[in-house]
Amino acid sequence: MKIQQILGFNIKQIREQKGWSQDKLSEVSGLHRTYISGIERGVRNPTVDIVQQIARAFDVHITELFKDVAKE
Repeated sequence: MKIQQILGFNIKQIREQKGWSQDKLSEVSGLHRTYISGIERGVRNPTVDIVQQIARAFDVHITELFKDVAKE
């Protein structure tokens, strides 16, 4: 799996575990909902600053967003 797909998968998983919609993540992170959708689908390649913004919104360490669950 490409890193963008791993990142998108993990963001979607954490978002759903929190019971958040993309709109809620958008509100908390300050990012547009369509941008979040693109990240979750693995078609966007966000900067490190954007990834950090999402990690802060979730209150998780940034490394949580890059865990390759297929290898665990």
